[in-house]
Amino acid sequence: MPTFEATTAIAAPAPAVWGTLLATDRWTGWDPQLERVDGALTEGGRLEIRVRDNPRPFTLRVTAWEPHGRIVLTGGMPLGLFTGTRTYALAEAGGRTTMTMRETYTGPLAGVIDRSIPDLQPSFDAFVAGLRRAAEGQE
Repeated sequence: MPTFEATTAIAAPAPAVWGTLLATDRWTGWDPQLERVDGALTEGGRLEIRVRDNPRPFTLRVTAWEPHGRIVLTGGMPLGLFTGTRTYALAEAGGRTTMTMRETYTGPLAGVIDRSIPDLQPSFDAFVAGLRRAAEGQE
């Protein structure tokens, strides 16, 4: 089963990066692959993400929330037949923050559905690069 992951070093403290990450209404300004993001990254919250060139939105639920450290989103099919788990993790050291975005897939249908999942690595790379620029005040 594929796993996608992208990491970037950001010249900003974790609280600043966290604030940038939580501002989902601004994501489309720094990630050109996103068409629209509705909802909020809040404890127990929900997001609906629309990606360009994909008519189906992705609905995700916040399932873990650690302020300035980690957010986990899950989405997929009923009964756990297929689940995508996306994690945003921040680690600060010396006023700089390492941000990692990772997505994994599980469930009985994951092997079948995996074949239809395109290569998401370019979109992960674009997201973390855009977040870095925005958190550093370049966007």
